[in-house]
Amino acid sequence: MKEDDPFGGQPIPLPIDGTLDLHAFAPSEVGDLVPEWLGACAEAGLKELRVVPGKGTGALRRGVEALLARDPRVASFRAAGEDAGGCGALLVTLR
Repeated sequence: MKEDDPFGGQPIPLPIDGTLDLHAFAPSEVGDLVPEWLGACAEAGLKELRVVPGKGTGALRRGVEALLARDPRVASFRAAGEDAGGCGALLVTLR
């Protein structure tokens, strides 16, 4: 275990509050993370979600959009308004 790792190499628990900020994650983690998080939100009864891939080059956002488009739990998604992150965030509605 690394001394600077307070979780001892274990997965870091995410709060299930309807917002997922992807800034702290490597792009390689997103393919598993987003579907798992959607499932946890659905189990918690959350229907209106916000995913924050950030602005950057747009590659991460496109990847998240592809994941959302394939997920049967997702009824719809769209870019957030300026008050909720603008083009750096997506608003997701679950079925």
